[in-house]
Amino acid sequence: VKLINRRMETEASGGVDLDTVRDIASSGVDYISVGALTHSYKSLDLSLKAVVA
Repeated sequence: VKLINRRMETEASGGVDLDTVRDIASSGVDYISVGALTHSYKSLDLSLKAVVA
């Protein structure tokens, strides 16, 4: 994060849970991905339709 110095957006991913998220957030990253939110959820079938104007 220090090396990038806000020139790009940063994301932390992997090993994120309630015990680690505060330390990860304090590192200065812009986004945190938390797979634990979806790992135990059953699948949901979605579709996205685009309409060209």
